[in-house]
Amino acid sequence: MTTRSGQTSALFLVLVGLACQEVGASLAVLLFPAVGPLGMVMLRLVFSAVVLLLIARPVLRGHSRDGWLSVLAFGTVLAVMNALFYLALERLPLGVTVTIEVLGPLVLSIVAARRASAWLWALLALAGVIALGGGGWDRLDPLGVVFALGAAASWAFYILASARVGRRFPRLDGLALAMAAGALLSLPFGIMDAGAALLRIDLLAIGAAVAVLSSAIPYALELIALRRLPASVFAILMSLAPATAAIAGFVLLGQHMSWLEVVGIALVIGASIGAIRSSGRAARETAEPLG
Repeated sequence: MTTRSGQTSALFLVLVGLACQEVGASLAVLLFPAVGPLGMVMLRLVFSAVVLLLIARPVLRGHSRDGWLSVLAFGTVLAVMNALFYLALERLPLGVTVTIEVLGPLVLSIVAARRASAWLWALLALAGVIALGGGGWDRLDPLGVVFALGAAASWAFYILASARVGRRFPRLDGLALAMAAGALLSLPFGIMDAGAALLRIDLLAIGAAVAVLSSAIPYALELIALRRLPASVFAILMSLAPATAAIAGFVLLGQHMSWLEVVGIALVIGASIGAIRSSGRAARETAEPLG
């Protein structure tokens, strides 16, 4: 396989992964009336943990206290991020929720760039968020927006926690252990929210499908794609998540969007791409020796 064809197939894998994530999120929304958002979080984390533990089979011995604390912190972030995302998704359209959530890594990219020009992307993102209100933020559920902003902040912490665990654990061991920790943390809240619905096999099967679509398949496809794509290109592709979410929300959930909301999503995507490119240039300049 040539380099060009390999990169083309990798691009396709990333887009398929994004589509799977949003189909999974759409299925989760359909389960909310039966199991509630926190019940859905529990199902996703539990089934994701089972899949990852079976694949990774992590070694439990030989890790430092600091390593286990890192896993616990990562698991807590996973549980909180997913809970806030689904709580927001209960009140806001899928495209709007994902667009607001993307602000977390976007701000992280802007800060990492360490250059004044990067803040232009922050202004562009702000314009996008304002446009998301469709000319009237009163149309959007205020508590839903708060949950989505909390998910955005959690996503930034997720990136930092993931990097820390990745340095201390080989392969997928750290992620599998953190997912198991997050699943345990979500159990009491999920059981209270879902109640007797957890005894229904059909709902458990859909919950397992959400876990596979939202976690297992995208993680696997992203790992394959990262072997063939530069990290900067991969990050730019991931910034397209708000667009795929809006399409999935429209096609699968019948969530229509105003033209201002579409413009807002486009502005946030543009800001994400610009910030990623800016931070990449800053990293290269820092790595280059001074002449």
